[in-house]
Amino acid sequence: MAMTLRLREEEQAALRERAALEGASMQEAARRAVREYIARGDHRDRVAVAAELITQRHDDALRRLGE
Repeated sequence: MAMTLRLREEEQAALRERAALEGASMQEAARRAVREYIARGDHRDRVAVAAELITQRHDDALRRLGE
């Protein structure tokens, strides 16, 4: 799927510079950033689910520790 990404001039310059330092095209650097953004969100969601499960399973012990 094609997509247009509009960046401010300073964002485009920073992306161009960072991509060049890493030996990548600006497009590849942007795709990498999108993949990392998605991975961080997925990780955050999994941690939230795990924390909720732990909280539910150990509610009594956590409450007693807080007293």
